Amino acid sequence: MPRGDGTGPFGGGGPGSGRGGGMGRGGFGRGRMGGNRPGAGAGGTCICPNCSAEIPHRVGVPCYSLKCPKCGASMMRK
Repeated sequence: MPRGDGTGPFGGGGPGSGRGGGMGRGGFGRGRMGGNRPGAGAGGTCICPNCSAEIPHRVGVPCYSLKCPKCGASMMRK
């Protein structure tokens, strides 16, 4: 550290040296699914593809595992 400013030796090249600091394009990505999607997450609605009946989505219960209360078809996420 030539001047004590944390830049490391001249011509460094070790981990964390240089401009990016190893984090890449701003450091924090939006994750695998690409960020917020309407209807996804804790809230949302499950809808029947046959009769369009809707029920609130419950956390931890996939919509496809639920049966429509009106016609018995498998629900899907709205």
